[in-house]
Amino acid sequence: MSVIFYQMPHSPYAIPIRQSLIACGVAHETHDVPNWDRGEIIRLTGGAYYQIPLLVHDGRAIFESGGDTLDVARYVDATWCNGRLFPEAIAAANLCLTEWIEDAVEARTFKLADIHYVPAIADTVARTMVVRHKERKFGRGCVDQWTRDAVSIRSELDGLLSRCEATLAHSPFLLGATPVYADFALFGVLGNLTHNGWNQLSEDQPGPRKYFSVKVSN
Repeated sequence: MSVIFYQMPHSPYAIPIRQSLIACGVAHETHDVPNWDRGEIIRLTGGAYYQIPLLVHDGRAIFESGGDTLDVARYVDATWCNGRLFPEAIAAANLCLTEWIEDAVEARTFKLADIHYVPAIADTVARTMVVRHKERKFGRGCVDQWTRDAVSIRSELDGLLSRCEATLAHSPFLLGATPVYADFALFGVLGNLTHNGWNQLSEDQPGPRKYFSVKVSN
């Protein structure tokens, strides 16, 4: 069996898939894709896709069919995890929580990560291409604006994470005793936030701090 996972190491959407593969004991190779050069993804998908995550299983490319789908995660779950990531009994709660994490929470974490990530790209052309991608979606000067607003963005994020704190202070995972995909999604946005030591989790929220330190695969 050949399983190759294409990612950006700091991506909040790639981290949950990578951690799901690890948690379910799936042997795989990991290939890092430069943010400024998606050529390999485009070639592997025949031009149908240019984003990450991308999973290639025995030569078959599995990728998202839409902007808010979970096709790769559901494939991993159905193929190797025996329904562990998306248990039917809590399907509604799991999906709603995952959507909230990947929308409201990620909308803050990626900005706080990007203000460190973008300036750290050494190559001028590569950095400019990433900035161009950001500005086409969020407007000219968006990275500079996020830098100026970092304190308020962090305050908003901590307010959102405090909702998780109430649960994680008393429960191992968000929806019970074992991790489901919502947990992997939260692990992803926290991993994006703290990648390379860019940001730290709040000392006032021991639930998420403990949760992140032990990882969802344990």
